[in-house]
Amino acid sequence: MATSGTYVTEVPLKGSAEKHYKRWRSENHLFPDAIGHHIQGVTIHDGEWDSHGAIKIWNYTCDGKPEVFKERREIDDENMAVTFRGLEGHVMEQLKVYDVIFQFIQKSPDDIICKITMIWEKQNVDMPEPSNYMKFVKSLAADMDDHVLKA
Repeated sequence: MATSGTYVTEVPLKGSAEKHYKRWRSENHLFPDAIGHHIQGVTIHDGEWDSHGAIKIWNYTCDGKPEVFKERREIDDENMAVTFRGLEGHVMEQLKVYDVIFQFIQKSPDDIICKITMIWEKQNVDMPEPSNYMKFVKSLAADMDDHVLKA
């Protein structure tokens, strides 16, 4: 049984990769209004909304349960990628490492994807693999698509 791993998936999007990247990079405060069924709140703990190294606290619902996630933001403007590096919260009770990278790729004018890479390591072998969290972040990107398109 694996104690660490990497999940990768792609979510097709509409609009422009730049608009999606901007929303994920620096407009997280809009998430509760856009996808409140997933995200109930996002607050800054340290830094600014759009600063590299900012620490944010997320209140969200995963598998019908309210959870909290504290993450440090890493920004890669060149590759239009944002990394959420897990620091504390419910997911960190199961995992030592929980990094989620959202990369927005404009393959052609009508072909945009959000490539999601989740890198994880379990606290111990008895913990389940975090496939439910991968399903959750994939649904975040998909559900945010319509909101970004309307913005």
